[in-house]
Order: sequence, then C-alpha cells, then structure tokens
Amino acid sequence: MTFRTFLRHLREGMKNIFRNGWMSVASITSIIVSLFILGVFVLLVINVNSFADEADSQVQISAFLNTGVDGTTRQQLQTAIEGMPEVSKVTFVDKAQGLQDLREKLGADGNDLLEGYTEDTNPIPDTFKVEVIEPSTVSFVAGKIQELNKQYSADQQPIYKVRYGQGTVEKLFKVTRLIRNIGFAFVAGLGIMAMFLISNTIRVTILARRREIGIMKLVGATNSFIRGPFFVEGALIGLIGSVVTVALLYSGYQTLENAIGFDVTLNFHLVPLQQFGYPLGGLIILLGVLIGVWGSTVSIRKFLKV
Repeated sequence: MTFRTFLRHLREGMKNIFRNGWMSVASITSIIVSLFILGVFVLLVINVNSFADEADSQVQISAFLNTGVDGTTRQQLQTAIEGMPEVSKVTFVDKAQGLQDLREKLGADGNDLLEGYTEDTNPIPDTFKVEVIEPSTVSFVAGKIQELNKQYSADQQPIYKVRYGQGTVEKLFKVTRLIRNIGFAFVAGLGIMAMFLISNTIRVTILARRREIGIMKLVGATNSFIRGPFFVEGALIGLIGSVVTVALLYSGYQTLENAIGFDVTLNFHLVPLQQFGYPLGGLIILLGVLIGVWGSTVSIRKFLKV
C-alpha cells in the first residue's frame, strides 16, 4: 500500500463516520456503553482484590511464652523464628505492653474490665507477633514455631501456645480466593459480551451500505481498496468510543475516591487511580480499536464475494 492510498483510506474512513450520521453515533454509543460496563466491573475487581489482599496480609501468628522465660532463651527463639524463610517480621511484645495494648483496644470499657491488674498480676503473657511473606503459609509457619519447643526438655519448653486463628483463617483464604475467581470470570464474560455487541452494531452499519460495496466491487475495485476505508472507520469509531469511556471512568472514579476518602472504622479505601490508571486506560483504548477493526473486517467480508 502506497502512502497516497493510505491517506485516501484515512480520508474516506473519516468522511464515512460523518456521512453515516446516526449509524456512526449508534456504533460509538454501543462501544461507550459496553466498555463502560466492562470498565466498572474491572474497577470493582481491582478494589475487591486489593481489599482481599489487605485482609490476607493482616493474618498474624501469636506465639505466647510461658512465665519465667529468661532473656537468653527469648532471644534464641526470636533468632530462630526470624531465620525461617517464610517469615517477614517478628515483633516481641512484653506482658506490660500487651496489657496496655489490650486497654487501648477495649477503649473506655478497658479501664473497668482491667482495673486492678498490676505488673505482678498481669495475665497477659510475653508474645511474639509473627508476620509471614505469603499468607497461605501461616498454618505451616505456626507449626514450625510450635516445634521449637522440641529443642527443650518437657518442663522447660518456652512456648505456651501458638495461635493464628485456625479455622477462621482457612475460611478467609477460601472466601478471598472465591472472590478473585468470580471477579475474573465476570470480567472475562463481560469482555466477550462487549466484543460481540459492538461488532454486531458495526455490522448493522455496514449492512446498510451493502449496495455501495457491491457497486464498487462490480466496477473493478480490489478487495483491499474497498476494505481500507471501512478498516479505518472501524478503528476511528473504536478509538472515539474508548477514549470517551476512559474519560467517563476516570472522572467518575476520581469523584468517588474523593468522596469516600479513607474510612478508619472499616480500614477501607479505594485503590489510588495512579496505581492502575495508565495500564487500564491503554487496555480499554486498545480493546476499543481492535473490536472496531475486527467488527468492520468480519462484517464486510461476505459483501466482497460478488
């Protein structure tokens, strides 16, 4: 294809958009509606997955120590736990700090419930708070920590109990995994639906011009010469529709992000637009252009067999 022919296809493709008027508007609107619905679900999946990841990351192991564990033994235990490849962080919380944290967690009620407890009568044990790199390994790491007792005699075992929310944590992982799978399935299904809806709308637009295509074919125009302007027209329709969609999604999401802000009580916030804005916008625009081109190419194929 020469550059002159390319310019002709580009010029004719742009003219066709204005020449067909309402049919072009219908195609662009179809793209906007379809991609907007798809984009909303993608944004929903991004935030649900972020919330699920945040819930997973908050899973923590608590290793409670027996009373009377000396500083040397405690340091040996901390070094052993920190040396586990699955562990990301180990924090030692002594019993005094543990009682203070519990008071703060209970709020105003804590002063009444915990009144009278002193350093000598403090029921809170010294504790190691252990965070893991991969949340799914929490039960495995808890078992390894419990096994550290085997290095000591039965009457000198330093670890009293290891807790990580057994039962509840497994259910949490199942729920978050289910949420991710359902989200991806919805996005994939909506993507396929959007592709066929948009392509069918473009097909109707080309169907209304089948006589024009037939005449051009009968006077000797080649398939590529006929197909070129429709190819450009489909790409431009897809580009216009997808750019409008991205603008609507971004402005709506930014407004929602500013309105919600950060809810301390729920520990929930929307994923900042800056983290995924450019990749998502580029993907939607690319998808719109490809669907426009694909719809035009597939629709015009049968009319070239004259």
